[in-house]
Amino acid sequence: MKSKRREFLKWIGLAGIGISGGSITKGFASEGTYDDADLPQLIKQYGQSREQRFNMSGFVAPKISIVQVGIIGLGQRGPSHLQRMSILEGVEIKALCDLMPEKAAAAKKKLEGTGHNPELYSGSREAWKKLCDRDDLDLVIITTPWYMHAEMAVYAMEHGKHVASEVPAAGTIEECWRLVETAERTRKHLMMMENYAYMEFQLLTLNMARQGFFGEVVHGDCAYNTSKMANNFSKSLYWDMWWLKQYAWRKGNIYPTHGLGPVSQIMDINRGDRFDFLVSVESNDFMMNERAKELAETDDFFRPFTGKDYRGNMSVTTIRTKKGRTIMLQHDATSPSPHSLIHGISGTRGTALFDPQPPRLATGNHEWVSREEFEKLKIKYTPKLFEKMGKMASESGHGGSDLLLSWRLIDCLHNGFPLDQDIYDAASLSSVIPLSEWSVRNHSNSIEIPDFTAGAWETNKRNMDINMERGYTTKVKG
Repeated sequence: MKSKRREFLKWIGLAGIGISGGSITKGFASEGTYDDADLPQLIKQYGQSREQRFNMSGFVAPKISIVQVGIIGLGQRGPSHLQRMSILEGVEIKALCDLMPEKAAAAKKKLEGTGHNPELYSGSREAWKKLCDRDDLDLVIITTPWYMHAEMAVYAMEHGKHVASEVPAAGTIEECWRLVETAERTRKHLMMMENYAYMEFQLLTLNMARQGFFGEVVHGDCAYNTSKMANNFSKSLYWDMWWLKQYAWRKGNIYPTHGLGPVSQIMDINRGDRFDFLVSVESNDFMMNERAKELAETDDFFRPFTGKDYRGNMSVTTIRTKKGRTIMLQHDATSPSPHSLIHGISGTRGTALFDPQPPRLATGNHEWVSREEFEKLKIKYTPKLFEKMGKMASESGHGGSDLLLSWRLIDCLHNGFPLDQDIYDAASLSSVIPLSEWSVRNHSNSIEIPDFTAGAWETNKRNMDINMERGYTTKVKG
């Protein structure tokens, strides 16, 4: 299986690239161990020997009055981050990077008239390192294909930068641990930008959970189910067909964080509870290989994508936490289904359900509360974060969650507040990718989820200040 992994890295142009280093390299190979039969034992051994260098949960970095920003990756998500950063006061966009010079130039052009005049880096696979080498950056935002995130984040932290990474932050267990060790050693923030945690209903149910509406939360249902067939087979949407290559070579849940992030916040994962173990089951692929063959009949471009062992239509992962809660996590990006996150919260006193729409709440009697009662509860429990920013943020992407996330990130850096999501969240949520893949490849056996906090989860405090008790100062232009 390791030879297959090497073949995959060669195919996507990353052969010979790795981030191995430090104490972790003895256990986890840089080319990945997601399908290695020894992975459960390696996780156990490393967990027993690891000591936390510094607890990054609740970490407060020195205040930054003007956050100087560099952005790596200007294809899909990069331009939207660029736009949001350009309208936040106390931000200066200093540098932009993309492999393709035209992407970098187009991004800079969008900043005309904004007062931002970033330097451009492009034209080579390592141009991003030159951006990170700059001495005048406080924050590096990474929006490249996700299998590149960990290497870039490690390099940026080692060069004195805080990091905000698109989701997921890593693709192997070795990468997850490397990120944790680097953040603890450098004392630099790494926030995985799980924007769905800032959606209106997700914030509402988080506040309801904290205020006791659900009683004891016992179970969460979550997903990222939406048809991406047209996107994945598009020759122009994703650079180098990278998403299609992921589906052609990997198993398990390869995009877990949008559904899992909000549920994890509600369950206080890494702050009073943590993931214990998971099992993952996957259907066959009923569509992707057939689509590749169909396209290849008239277009030789798709011939290399035929005959692959594509990831199945539906991945179902069950997670158990240390406190005995359960989570059901789905991922289906091929079947022709509407966008669904599910976001079902089950407690001893109440229940919530986001998808299918409309969002609903229940307190018993085998029925959902009326729309009138729903609106009353919504008014009562909407957190101050959404009251303050919700109307303005609603004009941004993903129901306003994109701007809320960017604003919170910058405001925390301005004021020296702990970030809403920290390195342990990034590692825990991202680890579901390789662990679910191992489970699928090993007859759906269970596998332990590492404790990236080294035991600190039992005493760590909540750090998503949804009621803005610490205050705020950052303004939005216009």
